Amino acid sequence: MSVLKKILLLLLLVLMGIQFIRPVRNESGQLLSTDITKTFNIPDSVLNVLKMSCYDCHSNNTNYPFYVNIEPVGWILNNHIKNGKDKLNFSDFGSYSQRRQMSKFKSIASQIQDDKMPISSYLILHKKAVLSSGNKELIINWANKTRDSLSSNQ
Repeated sequence: MSVLKKILLLLLLVLMGIQFIRPVRNESGQLLSTDITKTFNIPDSVLNVLKMSCYDCHSNNTNYPFYVNIEPVGWILNNHIKNGKDKLNFSDFGSYSQRRQMSKFKSIASQIQDDKMPISSYLILHKKAVLSSGNKELIINWANKTRDSLSSNQ
């Protein structure tokens, strides 16, 4: 057996072996009392856009695509979700301090306005998550209006 065949065989065995190492899924299936929808009034039009483009990485309930079962793709998606939830988690939004909520609303508006969210690597495989200019404006206006209402309550 040639060296190349041995390397390919070893690579195949490694790929087969890593299929058994799977990350825990982000699927609580629950709507917590701290969910942003329980804390703030979100028009259905805004909520639909948030769920389509943001919730997979920024909530406790991810809708997984079929290819998540192929490692290392599942690990990469898990890393995206972990990083996304570390920065903003809509499921825990009600537990944030008012100051942090205001900061997050400001960040939501600026990240979308600057085309930093959704991240480009996510959009490669999730074409439905691409935000139209109308959807961007919808979220930015809602985030700014909600932040302004919070600041006027201080």
